[in-house]
Amino acid sequence: MLTLDIDRRYQLDSIPKDKYLNQWGNIAYQGDTAAEAALVIVDEASMQTFNRDFRQMDKPTNVLSFPANLPEIDGTTQLGDIIVCATIVNQEAQQQNKSQDAHWAHMMIHGILHLQNYDHVNDDDAQRMEALEIALLNKLNFPNPYLSNSSM
Repeated sequence: MLTLDIDRRYQLDSIPKDKYLNQWGNIAYQGDTAAEAALVIVDEASMQTFNRDFRQMDKPTNVLSFPANLPEIDGTTQLGDIIVCATIVNQEAQQQNKSQDAHWAHMMIHGILHLQNYDHVNDDDAQRMEALEIALLNKLNFPNPYLSNSSM
């Protein structure tokens, strides 16, 4: 079970409710012990600052993940932090002709998988991560996000 600490630093009516963000995060958690992660929802200016400071890319992005890579503390795994830019996720959903919920679910799953050290740096890792994302989204009755004109 994953406990997600949600910090809504940016407010939009279209941001999914906490119960859905938790559900989507939990389905992506692959561990068998209790875990915790933080989710921070931000605006484009804040996301650009994070992306510039931590990835040396001076532009906003949809999601950033910062794995903790710590041992268990009192039986709980500390996964790390996810930062999501609400306006970019919503814009991408519209541009890619996806429902906002489907795209938010994908971004949550994508971010939680990154916290568990899944990556898409090379083709093999990308195929493995994408296959898992597709399977998890399918369990939630969301379509394959890679069949549309998405760009990750």
